[in-house]
Amino acid sequence: MGENGDQPHCCEYQQAKGGKSRVTAASKDIFSYPLTNRDPDPMLIFDGAGKGQTSPTRHGQGDSLMNRFEAKVAEITGGGLQSERIKTLQVNLGLRCNQQCVHCHLEASPERTEAMEWATMVMVLEAAKRTGCELVDLTGGAPELNPNFCSFVAALRKEGFPIQVRTNLTVLLEPGMETMPEFLRKQRVRLVASLPCYLEENVCGQRGPGTYEKSIRVLKILNSIGYGLDSGLPLDLVYNPGGPFLPPSQSALEQAYRHELAQRFGIVFNRLLTITNMPLGRFQRELDRRGQRETYLRLLQEAFNPQTLSGLMCRHQLSVGWDGKLYDCDFNLALRLPVDHGAPDHIRAFGAALLLRRRIVTGDHCFGCAAGSGSSCGGALL
Repeated sequence: MGENGDQPHCCEYQQAKGGKSRVTAASKDIFSYPLTNRDPDPMLIFDGAGKGQTSPTRHGQGDSLMNRFEAKVAEITGGGLQSERIKTLQVNLGLRCNQQCVHCHLEASPERTEAMEWATMVMVLEAAKRTGCELVDLTGGAPELNPNFCSFVAALRKEGFPIQVRTNLTVLLEPGMETMPEFLRKQRVRLVASLPCYLEENVCGQRGPGTYEKSIRVLKILNSIGYGLDSGLPLDLVYNPGGPFLPPSQSALEQAYRHELAQRFGIVFNRLLTITNMPLGRFQRELDRRGQRETYLRLLQEAFNPQTLSGLMCRHQLSVGWDGKLYDCDFNLALRLPVDHGAPDHIRAFGAALLLRRRIVTGDHCFGCAAGSGSSCGGALL
Protein backbone atom coordinates (compact mmCIF):
# COMPACT_ATOMS: atom_id res chain seq x y z
CA MET A 1 0.00 0.00 0.00
CA GLY A 2 1.02 3.61 -0.30
CA GLU A 3 2.52 5.84 2.36
CA ASN A 4 -0.85 6.81 3.84
CA GLY A 5 -2.52 3.41 3.60
CA ASP A 6 -3.98 4.23 0.19
CA GLN A 7 -3.56 2.36 -3.07
CA PRO A 8 0.01 1.65 -4.20
CA HIS A 9 1.73 4.10 -6.47
CA CYS A 10 3.03 2.58 -9.70
CA CYS A 11 6.52 3.64 -8.57
CA GLU A 12 6.31 1.78 -5.27
CA TYR A 13 8.96 -0.90 -5.15
CA GLN A 14 10.30 -3.70 -2.99
CA GLN A 15 13.87 -4.09 -1.81
CA ALA A 16 15.54 -7.23 -0.56
CA LYS A 17 13.95 -8.67 2.58
CA GLY A 18 10.60 -7.21 1.56
CA GLY A 19 11.29 -3.58 2.55
CA LYS A 20 9.31 -0.97 0.57
CA SER A 21 10.03 2.58 -0.44
CA ARG A 22 8.36 5.15 -2.61
CA VAL A 23 9.60 7.15 -5.58
CA THR A 24 7.63 10.21 -6.60
CA ALA A 25 6.39 10.99 -10.06
CA ALA A 26 8.84 13.88 -10.18
CA SER A 27 11.81 11.52 -10.29
CA LYS A 28 13.80 12.26 -13.45
CA ASP A 29 15.99 9.17 -13.26
CA ILE A 30 14.02 5.93 -13.18
CA PHE A 31 17.11 3.97 -12.17
CA SER A 32 18.00 6.12 -9.14
CA TYR A 33 16.79 3.76 -6.43
CA PRO A 34 18.68 2.92 -3.20
CA LEU A 35 19.34 -0.79 -3.61
CA THR A 36 20.97 -2.80 -0.84
CA ASN A 37 24.70 -2.03 -0.81
CA ARG A 38 26.60 -5.33 -0.58
CA ASP A 39 29.64 -6.87 -2.14
CA PRO A 40 28.62 -8.70 -5.34
CA ASP A 41 28.52 -12.48 -5.40
CA PRO A 42 30.64 -13.56 -8.40
CA MET A 43 28.31 -16.52 -8.96
CA LEU A 44 25.52 -14.06 -9.78
CA ILE A 45 27.36 -12.15 -12.49
CA PHE A 46 26.26 -12.69 -16.07
CA ASP A 47 25.43 -10.76 -19.20
CA GLY A 48 22.62 -10.97 -21.74
CA ALA A 49 24.75 -12.77 -24.30
CA GLY A 50 25.62 -15.51 -21.84
CA LYS A 51 29.26 -14.52 -21.23
CA GLY A 52 30.17 -15.08 -17.63
CA GLN A 53 26.77 -16.57 -16.86
CA THR A 54 26.61 -19.68 -14.75
CA SER A 55 25.97 -22.23 -17.47
CA PRO A 56 22.38 -22.99 -18.48
CA THR A 57 21.42 -26.62 -18.20
CA ARG A 58 22.37 -28.49 -21.35
CA HIS A 59 22.02 -32.09 -20.19
CA GLY A 60 21.10 -33.22 -23.66
CA GLN A 61 24.63 -32.33 -24.70
CA GLY A 62 26.34 -34.25 -21.91
CA ASP A 63 26.88 -31.37 -19.48
CA SER A 64 25.68 -32.41 -16.02
CA LEU A 65 26.49 -29.07 -14.34
CA MET A 66 23.56 -27.20 -12.80
CA ASN A 67 23.12 -23.45 -12.66
CA ARG A 68 22.00 -21.88 -9.40
CA PHE A 69 18.32 -21.82 -10.33
CA GLU A 70 18.34 -25.45 -11.43
CA ALA A 71 20.06 -26.42 -8.19
CA LYS A 72 17.44 -24.54 -6.19
CA VAL A 73 14.64 -26.33 -8.02
CA ALA A 74 16.35 -29.68 -7.49
CA GLU A 75 16.44 -29.06 -3.72
CA ILE A 76 12.66 -28.77 -3.78
CA THR A 77 11.55 -31.22 -6.45
CA GLY A 78 14.45 -33.65 -6.53
CA GLY A 79 15.00 -33.01 -10.23
CA GLY A 80 14.89 -30.47 -13.03
CA LEU A 81 11.96 -28.36 -14.16
CA GLN A 82 9.54 -30.22 -16.45
CA SER A 83 6.82 -28.91 -18.75
CA GLU A 84 3.29 -30.19 -18.20
CA ARG A 85 1.51 -29.22 -21.41
CA ILE A 86 1.39 -26.62 -24.19
CA LYS A 87 -1.61 -24.55 -23.24
CA THR A 88 -0.23 -21.46 -24.99
CA LEU A 89 1.82 -21.29 -28.17
CA GLN A 90 3.66 -17.97 -28.08
CA VAL A 91 4.90 -16.73 -31.45
CA ASN A 92 7.45 -13.95 -31.88
CA LEU A 93 6.72 -12.33 -35.24
CA GLY A 94 9.86 -10.22 -35.31
CA LEU A 95 12.04 -7.73 -33.49
CA ARG A 96 11.05 -4.58 -35.38
CA CYS A 97 9.29 -2.07 -33.16
CA ASN A 98 8.36 1.60 -33.44
CA GLN A 99 9.70 2.08 -29.89
CA GLN A 100 12.99 1.41 -28.14
CA CYS A 101 12.09 0.81 -24.49
CA VAL A 102 14.74 0.80 -21.78
CA HIS A 103 13.41 -2.41 -20.22
CA CYS A 104 13.19 -4.47 -23.45
CA HIS A 105 14.91 -7.84 -22.99
CA LEU A 106 14.84 -8.44 -26.77
CA GLU A 107 16.28 -5.01 -27.63
CA ALA A 108 13.58 -4.43 -30.22
CA SER A 109 13.77 -1.16 -32.16
CA PRO A 110 12.84 0.50 -35.48
CA GLU A 111 16.22 -0.60 -36.86
CA ARG A 112 15.69 -4.34 -36.32
CA THR A 113 14.87 -6.26 -39.48
CA GLU A 114 14.24 -9.78 -38.13
CA ALA A 115 10.74 -10.93 -39.10
CA MET A 116 8.94 -14.26 -39.34
CA GLU A 117 8.29 -15.30 -42.94
CA TRP A 118 5.02 -16.70 -44.24
CA ALA A 119 6.48 -20.18 -44.76
CA THR A 120 7.35 -20.32 -41.05
CA MET A 121 3.88 -19.09 -40.12
CA VAL A 122 2.36 -21.98 -42.07
CA MET A 123 4.46 -24.42 -40.03
CA VAL A 124 3.39 -22.68 -36.81
CA LEU A 125 -0.25 -23.09 -37.82
CA GLU A 126 0.24 -26.82 -38.36
CA ALA A 127 2.06 -27.12 -35.03
CA ALA A 128 -0.79 -25.36 -33.26
CA LYS A 129 -3.22 -27.92 -34.66
CA ARG A 130 -1.07 -30.78 -33.41
CA THR A 131 -0.70 -29.44 -29.87
CA GLY A 132 -4.35 -28.57 -29.40
CA CYS A 133 -3.24 -25.38 -27.64
CA GLU A 134 -5.87 -23.16 -26.09
CA LEU A 135 -4.29 -19.84 -27.11
CA VAL A 136 -1.90 -18.46 -29.72
CA ASP A 137 -0.05 -15.48 -28.23
CA LEU A 138 1.50 -13.14 -30.82
CA THR A 139 4.37 -10.95 -29.71
CA GLY A 140 7.45 -9.11 -31.00
CA GLY A 141 8.85 -6.36 -31.25
CA ALA A 142 5.58 -4.93 -32.39
CA PRO A 143 3.87 -7.96 -34.00
CA GLU A 144 1.55 -5.71 -36.00
CA LEU A 145 4.55 -4.53 -38.07
CA ASN A 146 5.10 -7.96 -39.61
CA PRO A 147 3.87 -7.65 -43.23
CA ASN A 148 1.99 -10.96 -42.92
CA PHE A 149 0.39 -10.16 -39.58
CA CYS A 150 -3.19 -9.83 -40.80
CA SER A 151 -2.99 -12.90 -43.03
CA PHE A 152 -1.59 -14.96 -40.15
CA VAL A 153 -4.27 -13.78 -37.72
CA ALA A 154 -7.00 -14.56 -40.24
CA ALA A 155 -5.57 -18.04 -40.89
CA LEU A 156 -5.41 -18.82 -37.19
CA ARG A 157 -8.94 -17.58 -36.58
CA LYS A 158 -10.23 -19.63 -39.52
CA GLU A 159 -8.91 -22.72 -37.72
CA GLY A 160 -10.72 -21.64 -34.56
CA PHE A 161 -7.74 -20.63 -32.42
CA PRO A 162 -8.21 -17.89 -29.82
CA ILE A 163 -5.56 -15.23 -30.46
CA GLN A 164 -3.90 -12.79 -28.12
CA VAL A 165 -1.74 -9.93 -29.40
CA ARG A 166 0.79 -8.13 -27.23
CA THR A 167 0.67 -4.53 -28.38
CA ASN A 168 2.63 -1.46 -27.32
CA LEU A 169 -0.44 0.63 -28.26
CA THR A 170 1.47 3.43 -30.02
CA VAL A 171 2.12 1.23 -33.05
CA LEU A 172 -1.58 1.54 -33.87
CA LEU A 173 -0.99 5.21 -34.70
CA GLU A 174 1.77 4.46 -37.20
CA PRO A 175 1.14 5.11 -40.92
CA GLY A 176 -0.71 2.21 -42.49
CA MET A 177 -2.29 1.12 -39.20
CA GLU A 178 -5.48 3.13 -39.55
CA THR A 179 -7.70 0.06 -40.03
CA MET A 180 -5.86 -2.24 -37.61
CA PRO A 181 -8.07 -1.65 -34.53
CA GLU A 182 -11.18 -2.54 -36.51
CA PHE A 183 -9.45 -5.60 -38.00
CA LEU A 184 -8.55 -6.80 -34.52
CA ARG A 185 -12.13 -6.24 -33.37
CA LYS A 186 -13.61 -8.20 -36.26
CA GLN A 187 -11.21 -11.08 -35.65
CA ARG A 188 -12.10 -11.04 -31.91
CA VAL A 189 -8.44 -10.76 -30.98
CA ARG A 190 -7.63 -10.39 -27.30
CA LEU A 191 -5.26 -7.52 -26.52
CA VAL A 192 -2.52 -7.29 -23.90
CA ALA A 193 -1.29 -3.70 -23.95
CA SER A 194 1.86 -2.30 -22.40
CA LEU A 195 1.27 0.68 -20.11
CA PRO A 196 4.05 0.58 -17.49
CA CYS A 197 2.47 3.26 -15.32
CA TYR A 198 -0.61 5.49 -15.19
CA LEU A 199 1.62 8.57 -14.87
CA GLU A 200 2.99 10.31 -17.94
CA GLU A 201 6.53 10.96 -16.73
CA ASN A 202 7.13 7.34 -15.78
CA VAL A 203 5.80 5.97 -19.07
CA CYS A 204 7.86 8.37 -21.15
CA GLY A 205 10.91 7.62 -19.01
CA GLN A 206 10.74 3.97 -20.06
CA ARG A 207 9.31 4.22 -23.56
CA GLY A 208 10.29 7.63 -24.90
CA PRO A 209 8.80 11.14 -25.26
CA GLY A 210 5.19 11.32 -26.38
CA THR A 211 4.43 7.65 -25.77
CA TYR A 212 2.05 8.29 -22.88
CA GLU A 213 -0.21 10.66 -24.84
CA LYS A 214 -0.26 8.26 -27.79
CA SER A 215 -1.03 5.30 -25.54
CA ILE A 216 -3.98 7.12 -23.99
CA ARG A 217 -5.29 8.04 -27.45
CA VAL A 218 -5.17 4.42 -28.56
CA LEU A 219 -6.81 3.14 -25.38
CA LYS A 220 -9.70 5.54 -26.00
CA ILE A 221 -10.00 4.27 -29.58
CA LEU A 222 -10.03 0.66 -28.38
CA ASN A 223 -12.68 1.43 -25.75
CA SER A 224 -14.79 3.13 -28.42
CA ILE A 225 -14.98 -0.07 -30.49
CA GLY A 226 -15.73 -2.32 -27.54
CA TYR A 227 -12.37 -3.37 -26.11
CA GLY A 228 -12.53 -3.60 -22.34
CA LEU A 229 -16.34 -3.42 -22.50
CA ASP A 230 -17.44 -6.34 -24.69
CA SER A 231 -16.86 -9.69 -22.98
CA GLY A 232 -15.44 -11.04 -26.24
CA LEU A 233 -12.92 -8.21 -26.57
CA PRO A 234 -10.73 -8.30 -23.46
CA LEU A 235 -8.19 -5.54 -22.97
CA ASP A 236 -5.49 -6.23 -20.39
CA LEU A 237 -2.77 -3.78 -19.41
CA VAL A 238 0.82 -4.61 -18.47
CA TYR A 239 2.85 -2.94 -15.74
CA ASN A 240 6.58 -3.43 -15.39
CA PRO A 241 8.75 -1.66 -12.82
CA GLY A 242 10.61 1.48 -13.82
CA GLY A 243 13.85 0.27 -12.26
CA PRO A 244 15.59 -2.61 -10.47
CA PHE A 245 12.83 -3.61 -8.05
CA LEU A 246 9.94 -6.07 -7.83
CA PRO A 247 6.37 -5.15 -8.75
CA PRO A 248 3.95 -4.27 -5.94
CA SER A 249 0.78 -6.28 -5.36
CA GLN A 250 -0.93 -6.92 -8.70
CA SER A 251 -4.46 -6.71 -7.30
CA ALA A 252 -3.82 -3.52 -5.36
CA LEU A 253 -2.03 -1.84 -8.26
CA GLU A 254 -4.89 -2.83 -10.59
CA GLN A 255 -7.28 -0.89 -8.39
CA ALA A 256 -5.03 2.17 -8.63
CA TYR A 257 -4.84 1.87 -12.42
CA ARG A 258 -8.64 1.56 -12.66
CA HIS A 259 -9.19 4.61 -10.51
CA GLU A 260 -6.59 6.82 -12.19
CA LEU A 261 -7.39 5.91 -15.81
CA ALA A 262 -11.15 6.15 -15.29
CA GLN A 263 -10.99 9.44 -13.40
CA ARG A 264 -8.54 11.13 -15.77
CA PHE A 265 -9.58 9.73 -19.14
CA GLY A 266 -12.69 7.59 -18.79
CA ILE A 267 -10.64 4.53 -19.82
CA VAL A 268 -11.66 1.01 -18.78
CA PHE A 269 -9.82 -2.29 -19.06
CA ASN A 270 -10.20 -5.89 -17.88
CA ARG A 271 -7.06 -6.86 -15.94
CA LEU A 272 -3.67 -5.49 -14.97
CA LEU A 273 -0.71 -7.85 -15.34
CA THR A 274 2.45 -7.11 -13.37
CA ILE A 275 5.68 -8.44 -14.90
CA THR A 276 9.14 -8.40 -13.33
CA ASN A 277 11.94 -6.89 -15.41
CA MET A 278 14.41 -9.56 -16.50
CA PRO A 279 18.14 -8.77 -16.24
CA LEU A 280 18.57 -9.23 -19.98
CA GLY A 281 19.00 -7.10 -23.07
CA ARG A 282 18.63 -3.35 -22.79
CA PHE A 283 17.53 -3.47 -19.15
CA GLN A 284 20.64 -5.42 -18.21
CA ARG A 285 22.90 -2.96 -20.01
CA GLU A 286 21.37 -0.13 -18.02
CA LEU A 287 21.91 -2.08 -14.81
CA ASP A 288 25.56 -2.49 -15.81
CA ARG A 289 25.91 1.19 -16.55
CA ARG A 290 24.54 2.02 -13.10
CA GLY A 291 26.56 -0.66 -11.33
CA GLN A 292 23.32 -2.26 -10.09
CA ARG A 293 23.32 -5.63 -11.84
CA GLU A 294 24.72 -7.82 -9.07
CA THR A 295 22.49 -6.22 -6.44
CA TYR A 296 19.39 -6.70 -8.59
CA LEU A 297 20.29 -10.33 -9.21
CA ARG A 298 20.73 -10.82 -5.48
CA LEU A 299 17.30 -9.27 -4.91
CA LEU A 300 15.74 -11.79 -7.30
CA GLN A 301 17.52 -14.69 -5.62
CA GLU A 302 16.64 -13.64 -2.10
CA ALA A 303 12.99 -13.25 -3.13
CA PHE A 304 12.82 -16.79 -4.58
CA ASN A 305 9.41 -18.30 -3.79
CA PRO A 306 9.02 -22.07 -4.25
CA GLN A 307 5.24 -21.67 -4.46
CA THR A 308 5.66 -20.10 -7.89
CA LEU A 309 7.20 -23.21 -9.48
CA SER A 310 3.96 -24.94 -10.44
CA GLY A 311 2.73 -21.87 -12.31
CA LEU A 312 5.90 -20.90 -14.22
CA MET A 313 4.90 -20.12 -17.79
CA CYS A 314 7.57 -22.35 -19.32
CA ARG A 315 5.69 -25.35 -17.91
CA HIS A 316 2.53 -24.49 -19.81
CA GLN A 317 3.66 -22.87 -23.04
CA LEU A 318 6.14 -23.05 -25.89
CA SER A 319 7.76 -20.06 -27.58
CA VAL A 320 8.48 -19.91 -31.32
CA GLY A 321 11.15 -17.45 -32.44
CA TRP A 322 10.80 -15.34 -35.58
CA ASP A 323 13.14 -17.77 -37.36
CA GLY A 324 11.24 -20.88 -36.28
CA LYS A 325 13.53 -21.85 -33.40
CA LEU A 326 11.71 -23.28 -30.38
CA TYR A 327 12.24 -22.01 -26.85
CA ASP A 328 10.84 -22.71 -23.40
CA CYS A 329 10.06 -19.01 -23.00
CA ASP A 330 10.54 -15.58 -24.52
CA PHE A 331 13.46 -14.89 -22.17
CA ASN A 332 15.35 -17.94 -23.37
CA LEU A 333 14.69 -16.63 -26.88
CA ALA A 334 16.47 -13.41 -25.89
CA LEU A 335 19.45 -15.49 -24.76
CA ARG A 336 19.21 -17.80 -27.80
CA LEU A 337 18.79 -20.87 -25.57
CA PRO A 338 16.52 -23.22 -27.53
CA VAL A 339 14.72 -26.23 -26.09
CA ASP A 340 17.05 -29.11 -25.33
CA HIS A 341 17.23 -32.50 -23.62
CA GLY A 342 16.26 -34.36 -26.78
CA ALA A 343 13.28 -32.21 -27.80
CA PRO A 344 13.20 -30.85 -31.39
CA ASP A 345 14.40 -27.24 -31.43
CA HIS A 346 12.89 -25.96 -34.69
CA ILE A 347 9.34 -25.69 -35.95
CA ARG A 348 10.19 -27.68 -39.08
CA ALA A 349 10.94 -30.71 -36.87
CA PHE A 350 8.01 -30.13 -34.52
CA GLY A 351 7.17 -33.19 -32.44
CA ALA A 352 4.26 -32.69 -30.08
CA ALA A 353 4.94 -35.80 -27.98
CA LEU A 354 8.54 -34.78 -27.24
CA LEU A 355 7.68 -31.15 -26.56
CA LEU A 356 4.62 -31.64 -24.36
CA ARG A 357 6.66 -33.23 -21.55
CA ARG A 358 10.14 -31.78 -22.00
CA ARG A 359 12.81 -30.83 -19.51
CA ILE A 360 13.14 -27.07 -19.44
CA VAL A 361 16.39 -25.22 -20.13
CA THR A 362 17.05 -22.87 -17.25
CA GLY A 363 19.57 -20.23 -16.21
CA ASP A 364 20.08 -17.79 -13.37
CA HIS A 365 17.74 -15.35 -15.16
CA CYS A 366 14.89 -17.72 -14.20
CA PHE A 367 14.97 -16.29 -10.67
CA GLY A 368 13.13 -13.31 -12.18
CA CYS A 369 10.02 -15.42 -12.78
CA ALA A 370 10.13 -17.09 -9.36
CA ALA A 371 10.72 -13.99 -7.21
CA GLY A 372 8.07 -12.71 -4.81
CA SER A 373 4.59 -13.30 -6.21
CA GLY A 374 6.10 -14.71 -9.38
CA SER A 375 6.05 -13.30 -12.88
CA SER A 376 4.88 -14.54 -16.26
CA CYS A 377 3.46 -13.29 -19.53
CA GLY A 378 0.12 -13.61 -17.74
CA GLY A 379 1.20 -11.48 -14.80
CA ALA A 380 1.76 -12.45 -11.17
CA LEU A 381 1.54 -16.15 -10.33
CA LEU A 382 0.33 -15.85 -6.73
